[in-house]
Amino acid sequence: MSIDSSKVESVAILARLKVSESELPEYVNSLSSILDLVDTMQAVDTENVEPLANPLDAAARLRADEVTETNQREALQANAPKAEHGLFLVPKVIE
Repeated sequence: MSIDSSKVESVAILARLKVSESELPEYVNSLSSILDLVDTMQAVDTENVEPLANPLDAAARLRADEVTETNQREALQANAPKAEHGLFLVPKVIE
Protein backbone atom coordinates (compact mmCIF):
# COMPACT_ATOMS: atom_id res chain seq x y z
CA MET A 1 0.00 0.00 0.00
CA SER A 2 1.41 3.30 -1.02
CA ILE A 3 0.75 6.55 0.74
CA ASP A 4 1.06 9.97 -0.80
CA SER A 5 2.24 13.26 0.62
CA SER A 6 -1.29 14.68 0.99
CA LYS A 7 -2.23 11.80 3.33
CA VAL A 8 0.90 12.36 5.41
CA GLU A 9 0.13 16.07 5.63
CA SER A 10 -3.47 15.47 6.70
CA VAL A 11 -2.43 12.93 9.35
CA ALA A 12 0.24 15.33 10.60
CA ILE A 13 -2.38 18.07 10.93
CA LEU A 14 -4.73 15.72 12.82
CA ALA A 15 -1.89 14.64 15.10
CA ARG A 16 -0.76 18.24 15.50
CA LEU A 17 2.72 17.42 14.24
CA LYS A 18 4.86 19.90 12.37
CA VAL A 19 6.26 18.32 9.22
CA SER A 20 8.36 20.54 7.00
CA GLU A 21 8.38 20.28 3.20
CA SER A 22 11.94 18.93 3.29
CA GLU A 23 10.97 16.12 5.72
CA LEU A 24 7.82 15.13 3.86
CA PRO A 25 9.41 12.75 1.27
CA GLU A 26 11.24 10.88 4.05
CA TYR A 27 7.99 10.41 6.00
CA VAL A 28 6.16 9.28 2.86
CA ASN A 29 8.84 6.66 2.13
CA SER A 30 9.00 5.43 5.73
CA LEU A 31 5.25 5.15 6.14
CA SER A 32 4.86 3.47 2.75
CA SER A 33 7.49 0.89 3.76
CA ILE A 34 5.66 0.20 7.01
CA LEU A 35 2.32 -0.19 5.25
CA ASP A 36 3.91 -2.50 2.65
CA LEU A 37 5.26 -4.67 5.46
CA VAL A 38 1.79 -4.82 7.04
CA ASP A 39 0.31 -5.87 3.69
CA THR A 40 2.94 -8.61 3.37
CA MET A 41 2.20 -9.87 6.88
CA GLN A 42 -1.55 -9.88 6.22
CA ALA A 43 -1.02 -11.99 3.10
CA VAL A 44 0.40 -14.87 5.18
CA ASP A 45 -2.04 -17.76 5.62
CA THR A 46 -2.54 -18.31 9.37
CA GLU A 47 -5.76 -20.31 9.12
CA ASN A 48 -4.46 -23.50 10.79
CA VAL A 49 -1.95 -21.88 13.15
CA GLU A 50 -2.82 -22.07 16.83
CA PRO A 51 -2.03 -19.01 18.94
CA LEU A 52 0.91 -19.27 21.30
CA ALA A 53 1.23 -17.87 24.78
CA ASN A 54 4.96 -18.54 24.74
CA PRO A 55 7.01 -19.23 21.59
CA LEU A 56 9.23 -21.64 23.53
CA ASP A 57 6.20 -23.60 24.77
CA ALA A 58 7.62 -23.40 28.28
CA ALA A 59 5.95 -22.95 31.62
CA ALA A 60 7.09 -20.44 34.21
CA ARG A 61 9.09 -21.89 37.05
CA LEU A 62 7.22 -21.61 40.30
CA ARG A 63 8.70 -21.62 43.77
CA ALA A 64 7.15 -22.44 47.06
CA ASP A 65 5.47 -19.53 48.82
CA GLU A 66 7.65 -19.51 51.93
CA VAL A 67 8.81 -16.76 54.28
CA THR A 68 12.54 -16.28 53.67
CA GLU A 69 13.22 -13.16 55.75
CA THR A 70 12.84 -12.53 59.44
CA ASN A 71 10.41 -9.96 60.82
CA GLN A 72 12.29 -6.66 61.19
CA ARG A 73 9.32 -4.38 61.83
CA GLU A 74 10.66 -2.88 65.06
CA ALA A 75 14.08 -2.16 63.55
CA LEU A 76 12.55 -0.59 60.44
CA GLN A 77 10.09 1.53 62.44
CA ALA A 78 12.76 2.74 64.85
CA ASN A 79 13.55 5.68 62.56
CA ALA A 80 9.91 6.56 61.89
CA PRO A 81 8.69 9.87 63.35
CA LYS A 82 5.53 8.15 64.62
CA ALA A 83 4.53 4.50 64.78
CA GLU A 84 1.83 2.76 66.76
CA HIS A 85 0.71 -0.89 66.93
CA GLY A 86 3.18 -1.83 64.18
CA LEU A 87 1.88 0.83 61.77
CA PHE A 88 3.46 4.02 60.46
CA LEU A 89 1.45 7.10 61.46
CA VAL A 90 1.30 9.80 58.82
CA PRO A 91 -0.33 13.23 58.78
CA LYS A 92 -3.85 13.46 57.41
CA VAL A 93 -3.75 14.91 53.91
CA ILE A 94 -7.41 14.61 52.84
CA GLU A 95 -10.24 16.11 54.83
